[in-house]
Amino acid sequence: MPLFGKSQKSPAELVRSLKDAVTALERGDKKAEKAQEDVSKNLVLIKNMLYGTSDTEPQTDIIVAQLAQELYNTNLLLLLIQNLNRIDFEGKKDVAQVFNNVLRRQIGTRSPTVEYICTKPEILFTLMSGYEHQEIASNCGTMLRECARYEALAKIMLYSDDFYNFFRYVEVSTFDIASDAFSTFKELLTRHKMLCAEFLEANYDKVFSHYQRLLNSENYVTRRQSLKLLGELLLDRHNFSIMTRYITNPDNLKLMMNMLKEKSRNIQFEAFHVFKVFVANPNKPKPILDILLRNQDKLVDFLTKFHTDRSEDEQFNDEKAYLIKQIKELKPLEH
Repeated sequence: MPLFGKSQKSPAELVRSLKDAVTALERGDKKAEKAQEDVSKNLVLIKNMLYGTSDTEPQTDIIVAQLAQELYNTNLLLLLIQNLNRIDFEGKKDVAQVFNNVLRRQIGTRSPTVEYICTKPEILFTLMSGYEHQEIASNCGTMLRECARYEALAKIMLYSDDFYNFFRYVEVSTFDIASDAFSTFKELLTRHKMLCAEFLEANYDKVFSHYQRLLNSENYVTRRQSLKLLGELLLDRHNFSIMTRYITNPDNLKLMMNMLKEKSRNIQFEAFHVFKVFVANPNKPKPILDILLRNQDKLVDFLTKFHTDRSEDEQFNDEKAYLIKQIKELKPLEH
């Protein structure tokens, strides 16, 4: 085997060795400890093939193509993710590195691993459920965000029932897991603008009834992050029809007016950026206009004193002045 030198295993041998070791680890029998070592050792060898080491270059495209093909044929990517919790700490990181490298592989404009995962969406759903397990959550998050860069994979995740589990994951009590889950959640909802707009439009009621719970969360970080993301979503021009729908609902306006009065200045500030959309809407429906008119004087007074120490922030001050002017000039609808 001159191609691989004397001691090197071929991609097929490496993948077979790793699969055997993971299968033994999964069985959890007497040989589990040996299997654990074999898994780690073979993962390092595969990682070195893809990334090289301080002494060696990464392998040629032909070898990497063979390696990827073996990974697809043996269904090893799914097996690794299903057993991630059984693999040691360094091994978990190696799995994520191997997965992300193989995922980024291109042949011309094609991404073969993306195409493969489209036929095996269970890989994505298994990664998503990784947030249920503290010891693998961040490794799964690393792989999920890499997957979310590809529209075809983001679409599978968004349109799956499992997507709605994110509303739970972003609130878990372990801060690191909650913030990792929020990064992935945000990536899925913002990365591919047209896809996200279509998804939000098609699933508006379901998504926003879940989203409402985040905005009312007991957890300060959840409330602040989800409020900030809401502002970004509503102000993105691709989401125009979603914004229009959101700002015609008087309950949403009431929630933002309450959030303007929250103790936290950060939450007040993020609420301001959503509240301004209700006021700036030239076609306010009657229920929205009625709320603003009922609170007209109070709002003018409140906004005049609102965050007056932000004197450096020109955009904020311009927006605030514009809102005060708009609210002062509000008139009831002519009958």
